[in-house]
Amino acid sequence: MTMPVPSSPKPAASADASLPAPDDERIRRNSIDKYRRHAAHYDATCRRTWTIRQRTIEALALKPGERVLDVACGTGLSLALLRERVGDRGHVYGFDHSGEMLAQAQHRSADAGWHNVTVLQSAAQEIALPESVDALLFHYTHDILRSAAALDHVLGCARPGARVAIAGIKYFPRWLEPLNAWVYYKNFGYNGAPGGLRTPWDRIAPRLADWRFTPTQFGMGYIASGRLTDAHVARPTRPARPALHAASVANAAPGSEAGPARAHAARIASIEQ
Repeated sequence: MTMPVPSSPKPAASADASLPAPDDERIRRNSIDKYRRHAAHYDATCRRTWTIRQRTIEALALKPGERVLDVACGTGLSLALLRERVGDRGHVYGFDHSGEMLAQAQHRSADAGWHNVTVLQSAAQEIALPESVDALLFHYTHDILRSAAALDHVLGCARPGARVAIAGIKYFPRWLEPLNAWVYYKNFGYNGAPGGLRTPWDRIAPRLADWRFTPTQFGMGYIASGRLTDAHVARPTRPARPALHAASVANAAPGSEAGPARAHAARIASIEQ
């Protein structure tokens, strides 16, 4: 067993992307406080979006023996689906900054006896893994998608060419604009920095090639996928702190392309505008 070490339309940059960098620490504190309140009943709230989770994981096209990172894994609802696809020879990593959410992921893994699942307690801005992963799952990770520092560290956990799949919430198209107050309210209940919902993918999309995008939930959500380009792999230097009683410990097992990417993003403007 491996001992863990404690990573359609493609839019041009939107107005949101030009705003100043978020106050990551304040946002992280807000998020931790909110998920502390939600943790006990969080799984029950995810039933309606289960098929979106499945479709997003399918978009990763995982193969047996691969390594995959579940970004902000929460209570670990995706761990079994990911492990099923990478098999016993693969490895599933997950991290979350909420201790209350992560405790459930730890229990889920320990109860199942998974030797090849490693979960860590870490901020996205500090995450580092003992090996590069082949794929990254961003399932409803809005705050991370809005933070350049978080994206640098998370994407730095992956090899060049790694597959990325994203699911999340967004504003309805403009012809359903009156409903967007409700979308903001839903987002506010969970995220440390609600807002940026017009094109919440616009900070990760320019880092990816082969971009694919599908609206979900009548336009209130989306699934997107792509492949990490070499130019956007920035290696993190700070190790992640292992979670207290982490499941990985309990189980004893965790020519620049930037120019073309920007030009490609500019050529295919977002249909959400």
